[in-house]
Amino acid sequence: MSKVEIEIGGRILSIETGNLARQADGSALVRYGDTIVLTTATYKKEKKNTFQDFLPLTVDYRELAYAAGKIPGGFFKREGKPRDKEIIVSRLIDRSIRPLFPKTFNQDVQVISFLLSFDQENEGDILGIIGASTSLLLSEIPFSQPIAAVRIGKIDNKYIVNPTLKELEVSTLDLVVSATKNAPVMLEGDGKEVQPEDIIEAIEIAMGEIRKIIDAQERLIIDVSKLEVPEKLLPEEFIKEVKEIIEEKTIQAYQIVDKKERQESLRKIREEAFNLLKDKYPDCENQIQYVIEECAREYVRKLILKEHRRIDGRTPDEIRPLSCAVSVLPRTHGSAIFTRGQTQCLAVVTLGTKSDEQIVDDLEGEGTKRFMLHYNFPPFSTGEIKPLRAPTRREIGHGYLAERAFKYLLPSEEEFPYTIRVVSDILESNGSSSMATVCGATLSLMDAGVPLKKAVAGIAMGLVKEDNDYVILTDITGTEDHYGDMDFKLAGTKDGITAIQLDLKIQGVSLEILKEAIEKARVAHRKILELMAKSIDQPRKCLSTFAPRVFAFQIPKDKIGAVIGTGGKVIRKIIDETNTEIFIEDDGKITISGPNEEAIEKAKSRILAIVEDVEVGKVYLGEVKRIVPFGVFIEIAPGKEGLCHISQWANYRVKNLTSEVKVGDKVFVRVIAIDEMGRIQLSRKAVGITTNDTKRKN
Repeated sequence: MSKVEIEIGGRILSIETGNLARQADGSALVRYGDTIVLTTATYKKEKKNTFQDFLPLTVDYRELAYAAGKIPGGFFKREGKPRDKEIIVSRLIDRSIRPLFPKTFNQDVQVISFLLSFDQENEGDILGIIGASTSLLLSEIPFSQPIAAVRIGKIDNKYIVNPTLKELEVSTLDLVVSATKNAPVMLEGDGKEVQPEDIIEAIEIAMGEIRKIIDAQERLIIDVSKLEVPEKLLPEEFIKEVKEIIEEKTIQAYQIVDKKERQESLRKIREEAFNLLKDKYPDCENQIQYVIEECAREYVRKLILKEHRRIDGRTPDEIRPLSCAVSVLPRTHGSAIFTRGQTQCLAVVTLGTKSDEQIVDDLEGEGTKRFMLHYNFPPFSTGEIKPLRAPTRREIGHGYLAERAFKYLLPSEEEFPYTIRVVSDILESNGSSSMATVCGATLSLMDAGVPLKKAVAGIAMGLVKEDNDYVILTDITGTEDHYGDMDFKLAGTKDGITAIQLDLKIQGVSLEILKEAIEKARVAHRKILELMAKSIDQPRKCLSTFAPRVFAFQIPKDKIGAVIGTGGKVIRKIIDETNTEIFIEDDGKITISGPNEEAIEKAKSRILAIVEDVEVGKVYLGEVKRIVPFGVFIEIAPGKEGLCHISQWANYRVKNLTSEVKVGDKVFVRVIAIDEMGRIQLSRKAVGITTNDTKRKN
């Protein structure tokens, strides 16, 4: 067993190996505080007989309930399918390590991280990234160099390394940085309109801590022989033969601007090459496609680097044509279509009540979520045929990123007591659909009347780099993402950045390039926001007529029991009679939702009548509850009854009250006294009524 320890962010980080999961090709136990993550790396020893030009890497992160001393919910009381958070962390680890495998390595690799212990302070995601790097380095799997990760927060203008969960609640920055010793390879985070220079400063601080962790990993790693990786996936003779057939035609195809037409042209080229070569090279379709891809990659990159021109004719800094429209669906609460080139997003907002909040039950405890953004990527958006299934990891990840862009821009529950759901359906895709989602969501939220603090837009930045020569691209297409070296997504308002995500295909990118890309993204944000403002520049003042009405107010905590009543009798009656939903929280906050303002006002009046103290001299409209020989008991507010003595019923002599009034009748009475025991004395004749005014209850 080997173990190293270092201090990071004022706490001890330890990495241990050789004791657990010894039949995996590599394993590491990473501990920070009392949070412990076990990560393993395993690869498939048998090589594939079929051609494969990609790395089949699978990463799974699981949070085991026992880590927090909990038993899973549900009927079976065991962990089931991965929760969204686990999928997000799995992607975080995957995106951190994927760029560091050789391009020609194509054997199956699986990385698994188990959260074994959770101290309610330190998240397991950072430990999973460190453990993945360590376990891969300990194995035969060809992994080029160690990486590590830290999280950076910012509180009172001070940067915090690996902030605790409580610190994150008040932090204005939540940025995860994965990096080698020399350069970042992955970024993921959100912030409160962060400035570009602050992001760069946060990354620089992270890099200093990451180098310490990598030094610790290197002390732990012994010399391990690595698998041999071929320099090329295909014989040179085959590549040359295919190129003679397809190279010129492929270049011509990539001069077609329209994605659909270009794909059809490439399909014909592939088909023609296969028909010419199938006798000599049976089952060579995938190999031909690979050579076409390599020719296209070389052409696209050369065009950008040498001529500063893109395949659709744009300059590096140019944004594709934009268009947007709001209120596109008549019965929804808010809707918008945002189109950027051949990427199109339909964003729809639905407003709900407190009962619509999402219940989140994880290791940190049970809570609720009142803002949800769901991203859907149907197959027709790229002209493909696929079965419709549950949301994919990619869909969950893209939705989560777009959701984070609004974290600091949403109104508080006090300002806007609604549950908000945004659905982004991608109707057409040619790159940057998650950032189109941010733009579409902003428009639809404003259309729905959600009082956003500011409008937010999204842009994806790209990079083509060869040695010291590089070109940064604004608003990348799918082709530029595929053949380029960087996909850098940034969402922001006119005043700062609210969400960020960096993915690379190369083994790191300099801070100078990142800073330049961020500055160019800020220019793009302002241009996009200007266009969006032409469709809608402020949230609508009125909600849709089809949206529910919600009102929230506060009552004294000591009045909660009176509003609820014995066994919930009082509150249930109000709900039934006013056709509303009423939620009462422990601090006395009451939220009423109903089909219209009238129903809400009716329920609110009933509740206020309960919590307000009965005033001597005030006239109330009450309901007769009981009739006794000496008087009538009348409920003047829910749960509040008083006695109107027979002598106080009328200004004339009453012999028999049953001839005057019946149970259920409504009568006006005045409170004339409240005795020491809190008993309420009522008078009908003190109201000044000279005739029988009783209102029969239907």
